[in-house]
Amino acid sequence: MSRRPCFQTAYFALAVLVSQLPKLFGIRIDGHGPLRDILQLGQAILPGADPLAQAFQAPPGILVAVILATLAVSFFDLHKVGVKVLGELPQGLPTFTVPWLGDLNWTKVLLGGFAVALVSFTDTSVLSRTYAVRTRSKVDPNQEMVGLGIANLAAGFFQGIPISSSSSRTPVAEAAGSKTQLTGVIGALAVAALLLVAPNLLRYLPNSALAAVVIAAAIGLFEITDLKRIFRMQPWEFWLSFTCFVGVAVYGAIPGIGLAVAISIIEFLWDGWRPHHAVLGRANGVRGYHDVQRYPDARRVPGLVLFRWDAPLFFANAELFQQRILQAIEESPTPVRRVVVAAEPVTSVDVTSADMLGELGGKLHERGIELHFAEMKDPVKDKLKQFELLEKLGPDIFQPTVGAAVDAYLEDHGVDWSP
Repeated sequence: MSRRPCFQTAYFALAVLVSQLPKLFGIRIDGHGPLRDILQLGQAILPGADPLAQAFQAPPGILVAVILATLAVSFFDLHKVGVKVLGELPQGLPTFTVPWLGDLNWTKVLLGGFAVALVSFTDTSVLSRTYAVRTRSKVDPNQEMVGLGIANLAAGFFQGIPISSSSSRTPVAEAAGSKTQLTGVIGALAVAALLLVAPNLLRYLPNSALAAVVIAAAIGLFEITDLKRIFRMQPWEFWLSFTCFVGVAVYGAIPGIGLAVAISIIEFLWDGWRPHHAVLGRANGVRGYHDVQRYPDARRVPGLVLFRWDAPLFFANAELFQQRILQAIEESPTPVRRVVVAAEPVTSVDVTSADMLGELGGKLHERGIELHFAEMKDPVKDKLKQFELLEKLGPDIFQPTVGAAVDAYLEDHGVDWSP
């Protein structure tokens, strides 16, 4: 999902913007999903769109708009003729209370709490990464989870509602110039002071003004230039991301995020299922051994297949690995006596892939072919030992480098070949 930051910001912007439109125009919308909201909203406001556009050619600044809107409602008593306002706020801070479930259904409470925690963390994680990309800062998901947990525990003792990041307040804070977490501290102190000293100060603030502030800030999240760049560089990534964007537009923010997560998992499995692989040879004028497809003039060692697999080995690609090894043996220009897997890119193995390696080693042994590995990382070797694979393949199958593996083959089989 982090690989498509501008689409994350786009579908967050869409969800935030559309969620505020009913408040902005003072209408009620039935149903769920931003797309349905837009359609019903259009039916409600289109008759008055023309006169409104002619009357207001340029919008005022955010702060000026909020102040003027509040003064207008207060002076002309617009709240009495249907303009919805914020209303009176309760005075004072909430009291400390130890929550007690009593006779409540624990199963429902636990399931509901888990759902709230999952949604809160997902919302916070995606939103924090979105703004981290915009500001080029670093986000620690573990720290985010710790912060959410502490905040929600504190809220539970003060009769508060579940706490998460805010997809409406965050764009407003950024648009106002917020740069650090001190914004949240100042905001909390300001709210506390307002509740203690002047709870009625904002009683005439219209909901439509608040919605306009959020919309004005959310519009800045759309990054059309980045979308064009992604389409130019990697079209299929663009369309995968666009699918997530449509999911938010049709089903809402949370289902859309779920769709994005599902697509990201599928993409990860697809990349791991069919990774790049290569048969290696010695190219003139270039150090080391390289893909014979990219270097057609590369010389191959007689009787030796150097095979590189550019991915971890796991259940999804284990069978394909075996097929590609056998295919490389069949396509070798000389009878094969040893296969050396250049295993530096192989960062992990699982039980399924270890079983496959044991099966492959048995098949090759029946054909008089040895299976060796070069440049395999120690943690991967430890896994193979843990899976008892060395008992099947033998202990002397590892070489520190591809060059050392070639030299060992030449010496073991008496092959006259100059690197």
